[in-house]
Amino acid sequence: MPLQIVRKDITTMKVDAIVNAANESLLGGGGVDGAIHRAAGPQLLAECRKLGGCRTGQAKITGGYHLPARYVIHTVGPVWRGGSHGERELLVSAYRNALELAVSHDCHTVAFPLISSGVYGYPKEQALKVAVETIEAFLQKHELTVFLVIFDRASWAVVEELFADIASCTGEGHTDGREKQ
Repeated sequence: MPLQIVRKDITTMKVDAIVNAANESLLGGGGVDGAIHRAAGPQLLAECRKLGGCRTGQAKITGGYHLPARYVIHTVGPVWRGGSHGERELLVSAYRNALELAVSHDCHTVAFPLISSGVYGYPKEQALKVAVETIEAFLQKHELTVFLVIFDRASWAVVEELFADIASCTGEGHTDGREKQ
């Protein structure tokens, strides 16, 4: 399955690359950014210092160091300012540029957090829709397995609600993963 939504800690994902929802400095921060930097070790920060930052919507790649992933793709999502300041386009660009970097570095598996939905304030439901739409459009043209990794309960609740709504619109039932007897 090319796109899978899972509830895990992204720093434990055994994939070719994990995506870091970074800030423009690339020097670490809170949330997923801080967790990735802590798990990767000080070499990640040293390499990030050499990159000269990253603009919103863009992406840069480093080694994974102590992570189970070979690479960390750092992308900067937009800060939510009400939705009328190009936030959606910048978020789409962040996902697309990260995916392009993954393909150009021969990655076959990539794990993304829900970019911009934490301290940057992007509404979780809208952030999820942008992520799924952008990743699925990319996968139409590229052979890649992508994991959208959800860590917190609030985001997971949005995932469950959104997909329950989709299932009810399409007539498909929700499954809990167990076979009916």
